[in-house]
Amino acid sequence: MKHTDLLPHLFRTEYRKIASVLCKNFGIDHIEAAEDIASETFLAAYENWTYKGIPDYPTAWLYAVAKNKAKNYLNREKLFSEKIKAHVLANGADRVKEDVEWSAENITDSQLQMLFAICRPSIPVDAQIGLALRILCGFGIEEIANAFLTNKETINKRLFRAKQKLRQENVKIRFPDADEVDKRLDTVMTTLYLLFNEGYYSESNDEVLREELCLEAMRLVLMLIENHKTNRPFINALMALMCFHASRFPARKNQMGELILYDNQDVSLWNQELIAKGVYYLHLASVGNSLSRYHLEAGIAYWHTQKPDSAVKWKNILKLYDHLLEIADMPIAALNRILALSKVSGKEAAIVQAESLKLEANPYYHRLLGELYIDVDLKKARSNLEKALDYARTAKDKQIIAQRILSVEKEG
Repeated sequence: MKHTDLLPHLFRTEYRKIASVLCKNFGIDHIEAAEDIASETFLAAYENWTYKGIPDYPTAWLYAVAKNKAKNYLNREKLFSEKIKAHVLANGADRVKEDVEWSAENITDSQLQMLFAICRPSIPVDAQIGLALRILCGFGIEEIANAFLTNKETINKRLFRAKQKLRQENVKIRFPDADEVDKRLDTVMTTLYLLFNEGYYSESNDEVLREELCLEAMRLVLMLIENHKTNRPFINALMALMCFHASRFPARKNQMGELILYDNQDVSLWNQELIAKGVYYLHLASVGNSLSRYHLEAGIAYWHTQKPDSAVKWKNILKLYDHLLEIADMPIAALNRILALSKVSGKEAAIVQAESLKLEANPYYHRLLGELYIDVDLKKARSNLEKALDYARTAKDKQIIAQRILSVEKEG
């Protein structure tokens, strides 16, 4: 394997580990120093491996270089020794570790502790996701800017403000106390849920599906499951939900990158191994007496992986949506419930309930009505699809809706 092929993979898997461990060592005040050293480590790898070839143990090589760079940073920074070190100690750190520990346990703990540090209610959700993508997923600033359909300057400012907030609140990179874990997990789970959704239902990028965002979200959820301090039934439920959705990735878009609607997907492309994993995590989520939105959404996603398009399937989906809407006010869930209702009770009944939602500025609302009115009233179908086109947020959505309008006109 060439170093130009290996390094991008290692950057995605190891950057976050190096940055998290170093930030834990230095303290949140020096998060930029941790990021810089992590980046410099990979630059050194590129320069060294280009001429000397890939070392026998490339990951260990990266850790050794990062460790040496961290030592050099501490040694050459007189300011750190005389002022910053005292400041870190004064603000609650047990000690400033000048020797970086690269044990598997410390690497995993550092990433989870960083996740809890980032996911705070005082930081805007988009900034939480941005920091998670940057530090814990190894995304570059340009990649994050593309994900949010904005520019690098905006992302840099957003991340700078978030880091300033972490400093102002004197955030410690450590696990919350036992009685605080569940409370803090709510925010962490929301961030990871939104990160997955940004990949699965991308509204900020002209791609139907951004699998790398979904897979990073799944990796972070799995880390929570594998740690006994954070493993909870609702986290297993979220993992099940992600597995069920991910199982249909190969069938959700065609070779041109265009969305394939659920009813038109090739079920033979669904990943049965991921479906089985989803069932496994949903079983783990069934312990205890609490029922979260993630449990219900996972149940809905499970039934969507079941091939027979039967009344039993859609009745179960409809029942789960009814329960979900009792505990969470989610417009997208209300719209999806209407689709399930149309399968159970017919399009006319679904239209009545859909129009009662009055989500006039929502493109999915008009797109759903457009689909429901086909075979009922082609004029209204076309009118609603045209409204959906006006409200569509991405070029891909506009293209898909425009094609649907043409097909409706042909039918008329």
